[in-house]
Amino acid sequence: MMRTMRASAKWVMGVLIVAFVGWLVFDVGMDVGGRGGGSSSLVVVRVNGEKIEYQDFYSTLRMAQDQQRRAGNPANTMDEVRALEDQILESLVLQIALDGEYRRRGITLTDREISEAMRNQPLPEFVQEPTFQTDGQFDLNKYQRFIQSQTNEYQLQIEARYRQELPQIKLYQRLVGDVYISDAQLWRLFQDEIDSVAVNLITLLPQAVIGDDEVEVSDEEIASYYTDHREQYERPASAYLSYVSVPRVPNSSDSVAALERAQDVLAELRDGADFADMAMRESADSANRESGGDLGEVSRGQHVSVFSEAALQLQPGEISEPVLSDFGYHIIRLQSKTGETYHASHILIPVELDGDHLTAVETRGDSLDLYAAEQDDPSTLDSIAASMGIDVEVADPLAQGGQLWIGEDLVPDVAVWAFEALEGETSHVIETNSAFYVFRIDRIVPEGIAPLEEVRERVSFDATIAAKWEKLEELAEVIRTDLESGMAFDDVAGKHGVRSVELPPFTRLRPNPALMNSPEVVGTAFGLGIGQWGGPIRTEQAMFFTQPTFQQLADSSAFAGQIDAFRERALNSLRQLRIQMALASIRQSADVVDLRLEVAQALRADPGGGMPGGGPLGF
Repeated sequence: MMRTMRASAKWVMGVLIVAFVGWLVFDVGMDVGGRGGGSSSLVVVRVNGEKIEYQDFYSTLRMAQDQQRRAGNPANTMDEVRALEDQILESLVLQIALDGEYRRRGITLTDREISEAMRNQPLPEFVQEPTFQTDGQFDLNKYQRFIQSQTNEYQLQIEARYRQELPQIKLYQRLVGDVYISDAQLWRLFQDEIDSVAVNLITLLPQAVIGDDEVEVSDEEIASYYTDHREQYERPASAYLSYVSVPRVPNSSDSVAALERAQDVLAELRDGADFADMAMRESADSANRESGGDLGEVSRGQHVSVFSEAALQLQPGEISEPVLSDFGYHIIRLQSKTGETYHASHILIPVELDGDHLTAVETRGDSLDLYAAEQDDPSTLDSIAASMGIDVEVADPLAQGGQLWIGEDLVPDVAVWAFEALEGETSHVIETNSAFYVFRIDRIVPEGIAPLEEVRERVSFDATIAAKWEKLEELAEVIRTDLESGMAFDDVAGKHGVRSVELPPFTRLRPNPALMNSPEVVGTAFGLGIGQWGGPIRTEQAMFFTQPTFQQLADSSAFAGQIDAFRERALNSLRQLRIQMALASIRQSADVVDLRLEVAQALRADPGGGMPGGGPLGF
């Protein structure tokens, strides 16, 4: 088995699904089917009939958060926590589905197979570990001595990885055992990669070619279109929210304070302070702070214009006065310049809340937290807003799984909180760079077909486009008739006021971006001879006419010279595709009942909920 694993390592590692989350889920012994002794019988997920209990699931989430925190990438917001939670759930679902597939196929492991794999087939992280390298190459003897010296507990943890990964490898080997490509198939694949064609292209977009004044859609036609296409207007659950906000935008006094700080930094530099040391201590630009503010060599236009202009006015070694941009005040040191190219370092002093203004804003934010946040009485938000002299505003409807923007502000956490909260409840204080927010759930609309009154504008647009398509088909028939009469391609385009564009050579596998979503047009182009034309070809987006102007075909002798390497590459691609399709099918067939939302809402309604600690773990 070890020889087989080594031989297939290239394509197996390309599709191996085990990752940090998947390992964590099963390495910590998550209970499924009620076997883990979770302290609550509250079920959050069922996968193929196996129960995942609340305590087990969220304990695993906590451990995953700890792992990310130790790695320096903590999940801080509710959005980030939910994304990690979804990742854990997806890994769990796939692994349980795979376990069922192993049983169905009779895939098992012996203790000897696991022991041999642990000794002779190290995990990727061990292969890459410098400790196990000799002269830049992995040293199996060093690795084996390390494994033998470890505690039994550590070896059991490593063994858990192999118990999860080895069945996958066995499954993959079964899935791809019959993958075969004949010489004829290989030649067609080679042609797809090498054959190229350039074309003249007429593109007829209904919105661009047919003017609004050429079609008229009545109210009856709008209603009829809606009736015939109701499935297009199915919507997810939506939350209707009100909110109050306390702006966190700096004012003129904050700008003055930032300029004074920048001038203090500049004074220290002119007194002999090291620029790199000052950048590491003072700069707000985290991308280059640790490198002493070094921006490398850039050209005019790669930074905001005021920065580039100021930098190019300096002489090498010279330090600028504070330069204000949208990011704050920059102190620039020019290292060198040649024409429009320069190498500079900078210290960024941001314009941010400061002094009395900072205190005033934080005090108002605290008031939101104390009196408006996490309230059950919906009228509380209105009364607190009135007492603070701020308006209660209405947010755009928020679709489940979507994002909430307020102006240019992307507000985190709301999309998670809104669909777990109860109507009338207010959120915790949600902080962005621009404001403190508190939201209230005014109404939750369940998923379903939106009524015509709510989507009339969209239906009207869709019905208008449908009418334009009818006009476009009439125009396409006229163009086809003109081409059949022998008119030149460009002359026909000019006659009808549409553009004929010549696309440079492309292949079947790498079509021109204009045809990326139009395989029908690509196929037609390769099926025609130079000077011939094809069309009209209708796709979802447009109507096309195409005429090849250049063709270059694959050379069979070149193919013969590289057939073995090409075959191996093609086989590896097909193996990976076969496995990916099988995994997608296995995952799709899993019967998943996700009860997290219901559990969260139940615990909000009954915070004790019979749970140790009296409520949800973490949120």
